Amino acid sequence: MAKPNYNFAKRQRDLAKEQKKEEKLARKKAAAEGGIVDTELDQDVDTENEGAAEDTGATEDKAPTA
Repeated sequence: MAKPNYNFAKRQRDLAKEQKKEEKLARKKAAAEGGIVDTELDQDVDTENEGAAEDTGATEDKAPTA
């Protein structure tokens, strides 16, 4: 059975950490310039808008009561 290569695993963790740090810096820079680069934020906004559209659609279907 092969031994685990701990140095490789550590290097991969370090690379992932560095990449995450660079992405965070890019998001902060874009936010400072006034643009949103984060796709997760865009998806969250779309999801909220879809929920709002469903809510308004449900109220429009109801007949007005006197």
